[in-house]
Amino acid sequence: MLFDSHNHLQNPRFDRLRDELISEMHRVGISRCVINGTTESDWPKVKKLAQEHPDLVIPSYGLHPWHLKQRSDHWLSTLAGLLIESPNAAIGECGLDRWVKGHDIDLQLPIFQKHLDLAAQFERPITIHCLKAWGPLLTILKESTILPTRLLLHSYSGSLETARELLKLGAHFSFSGQFLHSRKAKIREIFRQLPTDRILVETDAPDMRPPSPNYQLEDLNHPANLKEIAVQCAQVLNIPVEQFAQNSRKFFSIASSQK
Repeated sequence: MLFDSHNHLQNPRFDRLRDELISEMHRVGISRCVINGTTESDWPKVKKLAQEHPDLVIPSYGLHPWHLKQRSDHWLSTLAGLLIESPNAAIGECGLDRWVKGHDIDLQLPIFQKHLDLAAQFERPITIHCLKAWGPLLTILKESTILPTRLLLHSYSGSLETARELLKLGAHFSFSGQFLHSRKAKIREIFRQLPTDRILVETDAPDMRPPSPNYQLEDLNHPANLKEIAVQCAQVLNIPVEQFAQNSRKFFSIASSQK
């Protein structure tokens, strides 16, 4: 069985195709996927998909650092309410980003801290986005009074040295299809040096298409491409494909009997 640790199935680009995509996900053996909300406006859609497909979808709610200015004054209480409603819900996608044009790290840091505090309070896994902000990320994690026990670095692209520091904090790392492109050999080598029980796989659909995807969907990444990503990542790491699903089930607290 396959487990997609990070996608955005709620994305409007999938609106006309979603039922067909979910059918194909089941057909290739995807038993679970984590749908990551990025703004308050898409949280209801994530919740609805989790209600309609409870055996497939794990909902996750967060504010992506690119969209923080869209937040309401009550976003934190809304997020807490969603976690209370859904005992299996995770937190994220959230984090820090100094790559995006016009970034405001001083705005990002306190909002990310609130996500971390909530994850610790509710004992939920948290999915972290980080681009060109590894120093601030390590600082905020190390200085947090209470740190969440389950940290997932989504589509990890930092250095090996940073990964080693994050490992000390209990972090896990997800491998995306983008890392299978020939130009990403350096990142693949970093993943080869990580503990294999800390590695998950993801599609980040509709983004981050793998090279020569099995499922062509115009310029989008089809979520069923997870099978190809998992098989190729397993070859990179020389481990069984099944280990990724085992790692994901453990990270997101899904019993083996639940697939």
